[in-house]
Amino acid sequence: MSITSALSNALSGLNATTRAAEVVSSNVANAMTEGYGRREIELGARQIGNTASGVSVVGIQRATDPVITGERRLSDGLVGLESTRVDYYDTISRALGQADEAGSITGLVIDLESSLIDASNHPESDTHLYAVSNSASALSDRINSAADAISQARQNADQDIATTVERLQSALDKIAKINIDIQKNVSSGYDASGLMDQRQLLIDEVSQIIPVKEVEREHGMVSLYTPGGSILLASKAATIEFSPVNTITPDMVVDPGVLSGLKINGHSVSTSAENGPIAGGELAGLFEIRDTLAPEAQTKLDAFARDLIERFQDPAMDPTISASMAGLFTDGGAAFNIANEEGLSNRLKLNAVVDPNEGGDLWRLRDGIGAASEGDAGNATLLQSMLSKLQSGVATASGGFSTIERTSSGLSSDLFSYFETAGLASQSHLSYASAQQMSLKTIELKNGVDSDNELQKLLLIERSYAANAKVIETVETLFDQLMRI
Repeated sequence: MSITSALSNALSGLNATTRAAEVVSSNVANAMTEGYGRREIELGARQIGNTASGVSVVGIQRATDPVITGERRLSDGLVGLESTRVDYYDTISRALGQADEAGSITGLVIDLESSLIDASNHPESDTHLYAVSNSASALSDRINSAADAISQARQNADQDIATTVERLQSALDKIAKINIDIQKNVSSGYDASGLMDQRQLLIDEVSQIIPVKEVEREHGMVSLYTPGGSILLASKAATIEFSPVNTITPDMVVDPGVLSGLKINGHSVSTSAENGPIAGGELAGLFEIRDTLAPEAQTKLDAFARDLIERFQDPAMDPTISASMAGLFTDGGAAFNIANEEGLSNRLKLNAVVDPNEGGDLWRLRDGIGAASEGDAGNATLLQSMLSKLQSGVATASGGFSTIERTSSGLSSDLFSYFETAGLASQSHLSYASAQQMSLKTIELKNGVDSDNELQKLLLIERSYAANAKVIETVETLFDQLMRI
C-alpha cells in the first residue's frame, strides 16, 4: 500500500467516524422525542477502480419495525373507538342517575310511590296531595333532562364529527406534502429522516381517527389505506366530506338525507364502528353515538315515558277520564297516542289540572282528573288505584325490553342496568385495548434509542477516530522524513 493510499484510507475513516458521531449524538439528543426513529449509519467499502480505498458513507437509515408500528396504529384506533363509547355511556349514566341515588329516575319513581302511600293514608291533606304533585313533576322533569342529555349527546357527536373530519383532512394534506418533500430529498441523495419523523407523527394522529395501513412506495413515499379498503393517501390526499347540522331532533336519521353521512373522494361510505371503511377508530365511534347508541337510548327512554303515561291514562283506574283524555302524565299537555311515541320522553309533562304551579287543583288527584267538582275529602280510592298501577307488573310495550311484567320502579332499574352493563362492557374493552396498545408501544420502543448502547457506540467511534488520526500522523511523519532526504 502506498503512503497516499494510506492517507486516503485514513481520511475516509475520519469522515465516516465524524458522520457516525453525528448520528449517535442525534440519537441521544432525541431519545425522548415523540415519533423519532433511531438512525443508523450505513457504511461500505470505497472502491477506486479495482482497488479498495477506504470507507464510504452509503447513507443514513431510519430504524423502524413497520409490522409492529402497523399493529400499534390499529390498537390506537381501537382505543379511540372504545374511549368514545365509554365517554358516551358515562354521559347516559349521569343523565339517568344511579338506581340507588336520590334524584335519579328510579329514586323519583320510588318517591312518587311513597307520596301516594302517604296521600292514601291522609287523602284530606293538601300537604300530602301537594307531595304527590311535586314528586310527579320532579319525575317528569328528570325524564325530560335525561332526554335532553341524549339529544345533546347526538348534537355533540355531530359537531365532533365535523371537527374530527377537519383534523383528518388537515393531517392527510400535510402527509401528502411531506411525502413529496421526502421524495425530492431521497431522489437528490439527501437524508429525509427528519421529514419521516414528522410524517410518522401525523400518521399516528390519523390512526386514532381512522385505523390505517401504511404501504411503502418508491423514494421513501408511503400510501395509506383503511383496513376496510378506502384509500386515504396515494399520489394525493383523499377528500373527506361531512356537513354538520345546527339542531338534531329525535326523528332525524341519515337515510332520508336529513343528517349527513361521510364521503371519501365523493363516494358515500359506511360509518359502521364494527365493519366498513372507517371501522375501529374515533370517527366511527362518534357516528355510532349519533346514529345508533343515542337513538337507542332515546327509544328506551321513550318506552319508559310511555309506560308511565299509560299506567295513569286508564279509564278503568280513573272513571272521570275518557279514552281521549290525558291522565296524571301527558304528552306535552295532551293525551298520548301510540303512533307518536318518538321523542315522548322530551315532551312528558305533569297534567296541568293537578299542578298548582300551573293553576291546577290538588283535589283532582283524589277525586279524578276529569271530575266536575270536588268530592269526599276522605275518599282514598283513586289514590290507592294510582299506587296499585305504579306497583303493578306490566309488560313493556316498546323499547326493545323483554316482555316480562315489571313495576314502574323495576322498569326504571332495568333501564339504568341496560346502559350500566353496556358501559361496563365498554370499560372492559377499553382496558383490553389500552393494555394491547401499551404492549405494542413497549415493543416499538425496543427499536428506539437505547442511550447506553449509543454511548458504547460513541466510545468505539472515538477509538476509530483516534486510530485514523494516528495513521494520518504517521503518514505526516513519513512525508517529513522523505522531504529531508
